[in-house]
Amino acid sequence: MTSPQQVQDEILNTVRKSQETVVEAIKAWVETVQSVTPKLPSLNVPLADKLPKPEEVVANAYDFAEKLLAGQRKFAEDVVKALTPPEDSKPKAAK
Repeated sequence: MTSPQQVQDEILNTVRKSQETVVEAIKAWVETVQSVTPKLPSLNVPLADKLPKPEEVVANAYDFAEKLLAGQRKFAEDVVKALTPPEDSKPKAAK
């Protein structure tokens, strides 16, 4: 019988492999596009140096998502705890 952990591991492995395939396809597409497009002059956009880099945007979004998910987990745990009667109020099993 397959354990829930094995199922989760298999799903995560499949997702990771799919993501790797997508990244490789994007890299190949970018290389192809760059090889057939002419070099464009650099643009001088005011305040462009003040904008966050794409890596920072991704990092900030995931940092926020981690905090949000941690808060949701604590909330769910607190709800379960609030709904669970204390040990001393549970009925005793008959002998």
